[in-house]
Amino acid sequence: MIPDYGVRSLAEVLPGLLDGAFGLEPARAVALLLVDGLGAELLAAHAEFAPFLSSLSDAGPLTVGFPSSTAISLASIGTGLPPGGHGLLGTSLRLSDEVVMDTLRWTEHGTQGKVDLRESWVPETVQPAGTVFERAEAAGIAVHVVSQPAFEHSGLTRAVLRGGAFVGTHALGDLAGGMLAALSEPGRQLVYGYHADLDAMGHVYGPGSVPWQLQLAQVDRLVESLAALLPEDTLLAVTGDHGMVTMTDTVDADTHPDLRTGVAALSGEPRARHVHAEPGAAADVLSAWQEVLGDAAWTVSREQAVQEGWFGPVSSRYTDRIGDVVAAARGGFGVTRTKGEAFLSSLVGQHGSLTSAEQLVPLLVARSTSV
Repeated sequence: MIPDYGVRSLAEVLPGLLDGAFGLEPARAVALLLVDGLGAELLAAHAEFAPFLSSLSDAGPLTVGFPSSTAISLASIGTGLPPGGHGLLGTSLRLSDEVVMDTLRWTEHGTQGKVDLRESWVPETVQPAGTVFERAEAAGIAVHVVSQPAFEHSGLTRAVLRGGAFVGTHALGDLAGGMLAALSEPGRQLVYGYHADLDAMGHVYGPGSVPWQLQLAQVDRLVESLAALLPEDTLLAVTGDHGMVTMTDTVDADTHPDLRTGVAALSGEPRARHVHAEPGAAADVLSAWQEVLGDAAWTVSREQAVQEGWFGPVSSRYTDRIGDVVAAARGGFGVTRTKGEAFLSSLVGQHGSLTSAEQLVPLLVARSTSV
């Protein structure tokens, strides 16, 4: 499923909510609640645990972009650009011959010491495009970002969610309270809220597991509470940054000799791998990875992935961040790294690829009832 960039992807959400796209009437105050891991297919399959969410009007589904993972999706939401335009092209991202960065934590990927890269790889330089929040403020719209305190000065926030006032929250109660307080301020308002725990339950226990279902029920109550207390002339939208699948079959790129030969570095994640070849080895690496992965993945050259629009239009400054070979997993498959990514490789639930289970997210809409 090639993402529908420019029409129905996450990059269009915030500008569209402000301008009345997706068939929605504009409102004085607009809020977007991003529920990490809220896939459209998962929500439909477990609707009994989310009766309120399931009752809302759905202006989706939307495609999230490739890779279908949090850092990439947040960058598309925050900048209004597809991955090829904002340059965050993997959960782990190769920035140079020496540095592969964890884009969620803005640290050196795979190091025991978790080396902070915010000074050596300045977030505003790694991703220099202006954000939707910055543009909204310049247009006279007040902006609030309501999320966990640890994210306020993080590299990812600085790179793709900069602009506006940051409101730190600790639980569902103050997440809802912080969003409602911002929406209640006079004048035009844009409020962005983030909830992480559904994704965590999916990773640890599997999407659709009992803990995941019960967390979905909590998200349902959160949204119902928000919708019931919306101030006048307010629109609340709820979406996800990706869906999720249960990983049932793997190959270990750290131990399989054919997946190491000619490879200078690996980035991405188990469901969406960038394979960076040594000079002159790209063709041989592509052949080897296609042979080993077979029908378990779509395995193509960088040129083919770009031509087919996997990342949307790709800026020339970001081409080298894409692997010489790109592998997008099918079914429940994943390319793990048990040495370099031991914890990530152990997770039950995974995402990142081009399947509809990972790509499709809802765009659920509630409006204030007061006039």
